[in-house]
Amino acid sequence: MSLSETATSQAVASDRIAQHRRYLMCKPTYFTVSYEINPWMHKAVPTDTAKAVRQWQTLYDTYLSLGHEVELIDPVEGLPDMVYTANGGFIIDGKALGVRFNVGERRGEERPFMDWFAAHGYEVVEPVAVQEGEGDILLVGDTILAGHGFRSSIDSHAEIARVFDREVVSLRLVNPSFYHLDTAITVLDPVQGPGGVEHANIAYLPSAFDDDSRRVLEQRYPDAIRVPEADGQAFGLNAASDGRNVFISPRATGYDALLRDRGYNPVHVDLSELLLGGGGIKCCTLELRPAPGAASDSTAGSTAGSAPDSAPDGGTR
Repeated sequence: MSLSETATSQAVASDRIAQHRRYLMCKPTYFTVSYEINPWMHKAVPTDTAKAVRQWQTLYDTYLSLGHEVELIDPVEGLPDMVYTANGGFIIDGKALGVRFNVGERRGEERPFMDWFAAHGYEVVEPVAVQEGEGDILLVGDTILAGHGFRSSIDSHAEIARVFDREVVSLRLVNPSFYHLDTAITVLDPVQGPGGVEHANIAYLPSAFDDDSRRVLEQRYPDAIRVPEADGQAFGLNAASDGRNVFISPRATGYDALLRDRGYNPVHVDLSELLLGGGGIKCCTLELRPAPGAASDSTAGSTAGSAPDSAPDGGTR
């Protein structure tokens, strides 16, 4: 890095502000791998539910320790993938679009998530087209990036645009190991609330997309972090960010260095046991965005408290 680039990086670092985030999580009380619906899942490989709970608890506690708010949905016996709450819906402006899973094994999750949204005051929209929530729908600034190719139908993109009245950019995934958009893109900059950057940026794995989608990403996000293949294979891009702190897998060492160069603060959380089900940090984290005029997001830290030894199912912290 040149001296000018170093100075720029240091200036950017001083401008990074952690914004308060609200997340929905689900304790992996019933986590196991009893079926195979993605390349990461193998029934023959034993899973350790207690270890999965401990690792999930670390993520939960980490969010709280940095001032973020976490709400919980009750796990349901027989639905081992409910821990991956990002697949449960997509929420903007207090409106919650439910999901229609492509795979039959997960369709039992659809109603519990929509019921939770309704019970917590969100305007719930039942989907028509097949899509799998924030797994394939990401908000970047005012633009929605929507994935297709494996799980979500491209027909869902028009529905998403209609429900939220926002621009939707379609991106085609071509590598089955990165079957959801949130396995191949990290949204680095929340822009809502005080301290938000003018233009949100992303990190992404170029090889996960077809040529047309790569060109779209290059044009729209010329300053994006292009993550090395090895870090993609370590599920490094399945990460959450508050604008300063980026919660990533400790195995994504190259990504860690790239984030530091841009002034972000990588926070390592190991979810290796939950990766056996094909999920990581972002998969376990659904963002709850408020309605216009509701209590706005603010700088993280205002709600920080001591993390509990264990999160009560269905509770709020």
